[in-house]
Amino acid sequence: MDSLKEERKTTGWAAKDPSGLLSPYTFTLRKTGEEDVLIKVICCGVCHTDIHLIRNDHGTSNYPMVPGHEVVGEVMEVGSDVSKFKVGDTVGVGLLVGCCNTCRPCAAEEEQYCNKKIWTYNDIYTDGKPTQGGFSASMVVHQKFVVKIPKGLAPEQAAPLLCAGVTVYSPLSHFGLKKSGLRGGILGLGGVGHMGVLIAKAMDHHVTVISSSNKKRDEAMNVLGADEYLVSSDADKIQAAVDSLDYIIDTLPIPHPVDDYVSMLKLDGKLILLGVVNVPLQFVSPLLMSGRKTITGTFIGNMREIEELLEFCNEKGVKSKIEVVKMDYINTAIERLANNDVRYRFVVDVAASKLED
Repeated sequence: MDSLKEERKTTGWAAKDPSGLLSPYTFTLRKTGEEDVLIKVICCGVCHTDIHLIRNDHGTSNYPMVPGHEVVGEVMEVGSDVSKFKVGDTVGVGLLVGCCNTCRPCAAEEEQYCNKKIWTYNDIYTDGKPTQGGFSASMVVHQKFVVKIPKGLAPEQAAPLLCAGVTVYSPLSHFGLKKSGLRGGILGLGGVGHMGVLIAKAMDHHVTVISSSNKKRDEAMNVLGADEYLVSSDADKIQAAVDSLDYIIDTLPIPHPVDDYVSMLKLDGKLILLGVVNVPLQFVSPLLMSGRKTITGTFIGNMREIEELLEFCNEKGVKSKIEVVKMDYINTAIERLANNDVRYRFVVDVAASKLED
């Protein structure tokens, strides 16, 4: 298809400097190849990672930068060697768009652990062009990093599953924690934590939410369906929960003590770290040794796990709690997200925002 070999212009909303303020930006899509898919973006979730990158919190940001890595769109064209997708399919793209395909993680189809992985935005693709994300009208993505959205799963519901959802699903799957009847804890009730409650409940787990205050108790119990709610500063309740949980999913992105949570685990229990904390965590080793417990962590999920999760949520009717906004609201949405003022995920309706009009 000759048109696939041509460069095209598209429009997104980009950060131009560390202020993180997003504004319209027209850029050139990379040249497409035989295994690439041209996607018209329908919607895109908003993640805390987007805030860190547009504001250069980690000192690794390159501008101009179009964020967005929970992307759902419609296939407009496919390369000659694309076998998984056809024009008209509804598809998703997550945090990655490339990997080396030769290292041990890639050989094991765990491409999220490839040291040469290519991020959906704020990275450089194999052709030397910067990658740009889903806050744009269209994208070109290699078919390996595209997943089909099941019929019956609304695009705005699928979007948060591509990062927040699979971040929770991957450790549950990898560590054999999908079986029914387990007792799990969810530490922190933000975007990832709320997905943890929904997914664990859909797996028929008894779910305890652990939070720093009582303010989310009603939502956790009566909206998300949690079975118990503990305030982390309530020493008596924490003590009463010692030795009661098969796992705890720790989503906190800030420094915090972990001894209490390790003590809440049963024999062979796992504390699974999902929040990015850039200072050392401390614990006393006998807490692990006395119960053969594990402190571990995982990073997003692989493409197979994303596909599994989409099917699982479609089958179980899992619906995340989202607020749909247009692109002209994105700077306000980012400020609200930074202040934890969203229940529990923003999704930008990119198609309705008519970026290329």
